[in-house]
Amino acid sequence: MRQKGASSDSNKKGYSADSPCRVYCDGVFDLFHYGHARALEQAKKLYPHTTLIVGVCTDTDTLYHKGKTVMPQNERVESVRACKWVDEIIQDTPWVPTVSFLDKHNIDFVAHDAIPYASDEMEDVYAEVKAAGRFAETQRTEGVSTSDLILRIIRDYNEYVVRNLSRGYNRKDLGLSLLKEQRIKAEMAVVEMRRNLSQNLSAIKKSVSGNKLWRYERGEQNEPNEESDESDRKSSEKTEEEEASQDDDTNWMEEIGSSMDATLTGFIQNFERGYRQFERALSSKLKRLSSPDAEQRRKKSANGGVKKKKRAGHGQKKHTRHGLTTKHTL
Repeated sequence: MRQKGASSDSNKKGYSADSPCRVYCDGVFDLFHYGHARALEQAKKLYPHTTLIVGVCTDTDTLYHKGKTVMPQNERVESVRACKWVDEIIQDTPWVPTVSFLDKHNIDFVAHDAIPYASDEMEDVYAEVKAAGRFAETQRTEGVSTSDLILRIIRDYNEYVVRNLSRGYNRKDLGLSLLKEQRIKAEMAVVEMRRNLSQNLSAIKKSVSGNKLWRYERGEQNEPNEESDESDRKSSEKTEEEEASQDDDTNWMEEIGSSMDATLTGFIQNFERGYRQFERALSSKLKRLSSPDAEQRRKKSANGGVKKKKRAGHGQKKHTRHGLTTKHTL
């Protein structure tokens, strides 16, 4: 345990190297990544004899203070438990760690990076433990966070949708309407076409640019011979004509891409317009069929059909008792 009366400004807040120490880290730990693991490693290595206790915030607190998580608390707890630096886990952990909470669990220090963690109206949720001298600083891992990972998925959303569809998930599993599914597939098909076109164009350009006769006909070099071929093989610099040709190819690719995008946009807009009309007509039909007087309308319609059949017999010839025929008219 922490030595009572020891100075908080020396030897890592008054700890002797031989004293056991209980260090506490808290967090949401959603989509557990190497930034989380490094923070826990630093906390574990703060003192020679450290027991690392990790508090995993509840779903309710996280939803209220930060927003929806990808993983529920039980999955986040198991992710933290799998980290080799962790000794104990506290699941019912408060959003704001207090001195009384630390005393309850025999915790000596809270480990976190020193940047103030603002929440709601608080400037720093660790202000109380910092003021009590029971805060140990760790370093944040730059370049990775749960928010960054979610941003990557959102940025390439269409690609991940197509990826999961190709792996057996259906549009209902992904929460997609039929319209949105078809739109994403169409957009990704155009992206794939542009990618293939770019690759093919690069291969063609590389093949053609190595053709000495083609370059001679374009006036880019003298009539091909063995000496000129040898000098060309030794030269690696691009001529101004080749650079201009490359620019033309790039512009051509951009024009094709823009044309494909415009065509796709027009197709999708027409498809969406027709689909919305279909949805409205179907919805209106279903409402009529499910209304309370729908059964009466069906009976009325059926009776009308019988009357029409009877009326259809008018105007036909009928045999009489005397063998004569008469013609009924309307």
